[in-house]
Amino acid sequence: MDPENVIDELFLLRPEEFTAARDRWAAQARRDGDLELARRLKALRRPTLPAWVSNLLVRARPDEAEALLGLGEALRAAHRDLDGGRLRELGRRQRALVVSLSAQASRLAEEAGHPVGEDVRREVEETLHTVLADPGAAQEWATGRLTRPPAPATGFPGLASDAAERLAAPPAPTVSAAYGPSRERGPGARVTDLAAERARRARRGEELDLARRQAREARKESHSREEELGRAREEADRAEKAERDAQRQLEELAAELADAEDRRRAAHERVREIQGRVRAAERAWRSARRAAEAAEADAERLT
Repeated sequence: MDPENVIDELFLLRPEEFTAARDRWAAQARRDGDLELARRLKALRRPTLPAWVSNLLVRARPDEAEALLGLGEALRAAHRDLDGGRLRELGRRQRALVVSLSAQASRLAEEAGHPVGEDVRREVEETLHTVLADPGAAQEWATGRLTRPPAPATGFPGLASDAAERLAAPPAPTVSAAYGPSRERGPGARVTDLAAERARRARRGEELDLARRQAREARKESHSREEELGRAREEADRAEKAERDAQRQLEELAAELADAEDRRRAAHERVREIQGRVRAAERAWRSARRAAEAAEADAERLT
């Protein structure tokens, strides 16, 4: 039994098939004497539906998955360098690739016999955005063994939709550029240009303040969502532990039932054996009684 192949096979199964298959493989590992593998398999958690769809995409579309990982590296580099032109180019590629991969993932799920709705598709898209922003999430996603979507990134995805897009936007032309380099202008025009430039800078300052506020709000929202996700994961862990405990109790009860059934069959055979001996003894008694009665009759005739 190759552990990695077994685990890969498990994560490609539909979520409702996962637990039973995992337990079968774990039982086989125990029978083979590989207790470490059995414990490893039993510790695997059933993927949520969005995680399963993401795993399907990684396994079935390795070239597209590699393209997404490469795009994520390029996007993170462009954000670090504040390269507006590069951000605009990569942003267009990001939107197109995420939409394409999300659609492919939905088709793969349908082909696997488990069509998904808009909510799942939206979670898959959020996972793809997180993969683009977070190298750790990208590494986890690339294994094709997600059990649940990664926590939303607190980096550029939220910023890119707001402040970073303004950063990536081409700079607005100044008032003086509108007149062209060859046109003669007087002092009054230069004063007007200065006032316009000050107004432009004020607007840019307001936009920057707004972007910062929105970024802070996005971080707060992300933190709140992360806490909510943590609570949900804890609840899921408790539920899975309860499931494992119930499964273990079921296995123990099944073993006890099998032992009781063996004892019942043995007792039944013993009863049948004793009943046979009783019937034989009854036949022998009746035969002896008839012989005694015949002897007594003969004795009476002789007297």
